[in-house]
Amino acid sequence: MRILFLSQRVPYPPNRGDKITTWRLVERMKRRHEVRCVAFAHDDADVQAAAELTRLGAPTTALRIDLRRTKLASLPLLLTGKPLTLGAYGSRELQRVVDELAPSCQVGYAYSSSMGAFLEPHTRLKRVMHFAELDSDKWRQYAERSKWPMSWVYAREHKTLLEFERRIAASFDENVLCTPLEQQVFEREIPGPRSLVLRNGVDLAHYQPKPDLAEPEHLVFVGVMDYLPNIDGCVWFVNEILPRLRAKRPGVRFTIVGSRPTDEVKALASHAGVTVTGFVDDPREFLARAAVSLAPLRIARGIQNKVLEGLAMGLPVVGTTSATQGVEGEAGRDFLLANTVDEQVAAIERLLADPPFARALGRRGRQFVEEKYDWERVFDPLDTLLARFERG
Repeated sequence: MRILFLSQRVPYPPNRGDKITTWRLVERMKRRHEVRCVAFAHDDADVQAAAELTRLGAPTTALRIDLRRTKLASLPLLLTGKPLTLGAYGSRELQRVVDELAPSCQVGYAYSSSMGAFLEPHTRLKRVMHFAELDSDKWRQYAERSKWPMSWVYAREHKTLLEFERRIAASFDENVLCTPLEQQVFEREIPGPRSLVLRNGVDLAHYQPKPDLAEPEHLVFVGVMDYLPNIDGCVWFVNEILPRLRAKRPGVRFTIVGSRPTDEVKALASHAGVTVTGFVDDPREFLARAAVSLAPLRIARGIQNKVLEGLAMGLPVVGTTSATQGVEGEAGRDFLLANTVDEQVAAIERLLADPPFARALGRRGRQFVEEKYDWERVFDPLDTLLARFERG
């Protein structure tokens, strides 16, 4: 079949959470089908990535977007019942490209609800809505953790986007969620439409344990650092948890690894023991030197790649319920769960004070992802879905 694949960012290279998943989707699809990608290019690197993706056999049209400008331009939508998300990611030019390509395709696959809007007119296609996470529920979480007026803006976005998601889900042929928990939320908020779970995976050959490189008392966090849940988690950790750890263990260091750190994140480097790297070519170099991989997220849904990657590296992982709930492991066996400041301090101290325990936890975590999150295994339901479409 010929598949039209839409995503908010060019699905290559796999160097951040959404691109890891979208590249894997495209790569899996093009083994048996012809895939044409249409996506937004957020910078020059995305334009270059689109050219590379085309050379790899997935012709890609990348349209420039300036999210700051489009977000500002979407503000008048506050006077309407339309979600700001659809204004920020709205594009007549991208809609024109989709309209030109859709008649020659059999399947339309949208990754994130904002991209589903571009497929809405094309009822002839078999259409898949892949909710990377249920975005409306994300805005609900933001509203609960924000002060007025942003709490009102986020609450409004939750309500208006949920109405849109309900419409899309009911009209598309399949809805894809990345965890059973996300599917439960979907079935509660959008009852009726069919859905399936398509888990994220982790590249087990790329992420390999290197225990000999681990540096004692070195804590590492990996994530894109202009993303609110990552910012919130790191600020919380540096301000409330790290000082207590360093009071007992002055050698503890915390490295924040990730591109596009905001000013708030950069300011964390002024704290004793904190390093903010900004963009790095290979985050594995920092994970390899870590004693513990951290995921102190207080706002999160779906599967956190940072958790899977830490586990794949054979590291002991300390995460909150929000960060680990999408990973179907067992707290205490595959990772340590810590939601409060006291719990975070106790869990990390235990790992630093007992290296044999930490190494054993890391080995169990690696074994867990080998059994459950190999990319070749987790995407089997995608093959089944496409085969169903192929049969008509």
